[in-house]
Amino acid sequence: MSKPTIKPSSDVSAFLDKVAKTPIKQTPGDAGRLIFGMDATASREPTWDQACHLQGQMFDATSNVGDLAVQLCYYRGFNEFQHSTWCASARDLLREMSAVRCLGGHTQIKKVLDHASVEHRKQPIKAVVFVGDAVEENPDDLCQLAGQLGVLRIPLFMFQEGIDSAVKSTFRQMAELSGGAYAPFNLASAAELKNLLSAVAVYAAGGRKALQQFESRHKRTALLTQQLK
Repeated sequence: MSKPTIKPSSDVSAFLDKVAKTPIKQTPGDAGRLIFGMDATASREPTWDQACHLQGQMFDATSNVGDLAVQLCYYRGFNEFQHSTWCASARDLLREMSAVRCLGGHTQIKKVLDHASVEHRKQPIKAVVFVGDAVEENPDDLCQLAGQLGVLRIPLFMFQEGIDSAVKSTFRQMAELSGGAYAPFNLASAAELKNLLSAVAVYAAGGRKALQQFESRHKRTALLTQQLK
């Protein structure tokens, strides 16, 4: 089944606006730590490789902004949850992603959120990006955890692959409760999606000022980045 292309919808506009307005405390010299959580169950297999390549390009957007460290975490199969070391380059992140193979199983989003809290206690993280297409857990429990991350000032940037309305509702609520944002994740519109991911990466590496500078340099590349205000 073909998937709809991303249009400059109210969801996307709201996402970009929310990224730009989300407060962040950046210490000079510190790498912005970003957790990238992914659903690696069987339904994601058709688009996994393409998504990995696109996600690795986040580092390109931060080359002149500040240091970025990304940790990949994912779930798949029967009760399997894994995370990588902290990656300081696109090459390292792509190597970690390329080693993953999707495997059927239920969602384990709660483990992603719990892991973010644990990592934050070790050393503060700036944001959590999550990409998934299903929710098979109690939405109230997930929203509770999202709210707890919001108290810690860890925004969730929730990307939904697919058009399931129940997933959309849960993801949007989780994003709102954490102080983050929601947007569709559609590989049919790779350029627009790259800008969304880059916006979060720039935010994590350099804060709001860096995000504003990123927008000023990309006015001609995509309609979406023109909305970063």
